[in-house]
Amino acid sequence: MTRRPGLSARWKLALSYAGFLLIAGAALLVVVWMFLLRYIPDKSKGLLGIDPNRYLLVRIFTPAAAVAMIFLLVVGLLGGWLLAGRMLAPLTRIADAARKASNGTLSHRIRLAGRKDEFRELADVFDTMLERLESHVAEHQRFAANASHELRTPLAISRTLLDVARNDPTRDKAEVIERLHTVNTRAIDLTEALLLLSRSDGGSFAREPVDLSLIAEEAAETLLPLAEQRRITLDVTGPTTPVVGSAALILRMVTNLVQNAIVHNLAAGGTVTVHTESQPSAAVLRVENTGHPLPADLVPTLTEPFQRGTERVRTDEHAGVGLGLAIVHSVVRAHDGALELTPRPTGGLVVTIRLPGATEGENSVVGVR
Repeated sequence: MTRRPGLSARWKLALSYAGFLLIAGAALLVVVWMFLLRYIPDKSKGLLGIDPNRYLLVRIFTPAAAVAMIFLLVVGLLGGWLLAGRMLAPLTRIADAARKASNGTLSHRIRLAGRKDEFRELADVFDTMLERLESHVAEHQRFAANASHELRTPLAISRTLLDVARNDPTRDKAEVIERLHTVNTRAIDLTEALLLLSRSDGGSFAREPVDLSLIAEEAAETLLPLAEQRRITLDVTGPTTPVVGSAALILRMVTNLVQNAIVHNLAAGGTVTVHTESQPSAAVLRVENTGHPLPADLVPTLTEPFQRGTERVRTDEHAGVGLGLAIVHSVVRAHDGALELTPRPTGGLVVTIRLPGATEGENSVVGVR
């Protein structure tokens, strides 16, 4: 945005200092005139020609007052310029840091020294903003690199299968088509997961009152055949749990959690428990499953995109795309909630999600089952 050139803040402050100094000097002269000169007789000569009078004092005082005002103006401009420069020095450092940030350099920090004042607080806030921006940019760059790698894999496999089919006409076409279908399905699932992750991160969704317990039951009903196939006991408990948010995103969040709990479980005889409840100003969803013990250093990385621990990698049809818990974390964050992962001592994981609860008026919209 182009603007007309004008005085700098330093010049404005210097002129303000000089102006206030001149006003103070002028006020002092007025006081002297009102309370001193007005009481002296106004005549050309005093008694015997030597007494002080207003005529003589005015002739002597006026040039001296003019010199004093000029001196005050010079001192005011010079002192104001120096003082303004010293006071605006922190702002100059902040502007330099902002200029570097606008050019793409986010590693610079101001780290303004001294006691806490307005400039120090502004510098600290700016440093915090730069730190968060640098973290987000690094995270997005890492995510883009990982997403490109994940998308390149199925495309490369598809090209290899097509090359093999083209170079070997005798190869079973049904087998090639089936493998291409599997690879293409995985690529589509990954693309849809990326789009959903982008949608939840952007927060571009409508909010409405929903019942978290009903959503949990719907997700469990959808995944019940998978649980029965793996001989996993799936149990859903909890009363009506009203919450405000996107029903579609919350359903995807719960579905991802339940599916992960079923897939990453014992080979047989495992359990998955889904529980919802309302707490003061919060709606709680807890998904607990049995499974193999998880290393303590693995749990914090499970919500990162494309992060798969060695004990959680699947090679079957439910291998996933490495975005299950990343999508859960994104949906929770978009709803201003909190996500907590706790490994069970005997194996498995407890996932606890707290979302802001609905108000009384919104509860009436959700209704009671």
